[in-house]
Amino acid sequence: MGFVSRWRERLVTPDAVYGLILFSALIGAVDDENSDTLEVLVFSVATLVIFWGAHVFAGTITAHGPDVRLGTAVVRAMVHSMGMLYAALLPSIVLLLGVFHVVSADDAVGIALLVATLVLGVLGYSAFARRGAHPIIRVLGGIGTALFGALMILLNIVVH
Repeated sequence: MGFVSRWRERLVTPDAVYGLILFSALIGAVDDENSDTLEVLVFSVATLVIFWGAHVFAGTITAHGPDVRLGTAVVRAMVHSMGMLYAALLPSIVLLLGVFHVVSADDAVGIALLVATLVLGVLGYSAFARRGAHPIIRVLGGIGTALFGALMILLNIVVH
């Protein structure tokens, strides 16, 4: 298995899609007139890491048993759920660029949410490609994934 295939296996996961939707919803929910980009970044990353920890804990307790040692279960759960954190990297970088005013602080949140939506599209496209779908189905799957993610982000922002 090549380098690209290994990374695709780590990144194109349900955990990555879920983590990116959650992270984006957190960004949108935290952002308001009184919050700065650093506050949005810190709160969103901290909350995502807490959810990731809960995911690792759930994976550990369900996998640990007579045939699987606790340490092995923890490592497997961590590796399995890393997509939640990997998927948030690009939007986090955009927010960080806003913190340092490389990108306008006013625009950083919007750009980060756009990047997250694009990453969701790439994840969807990649999932369909991995299944050997026709290129048109891959594109439609990527668009559908991005739109569904954008809808979930919007719904979470409205609720919060």
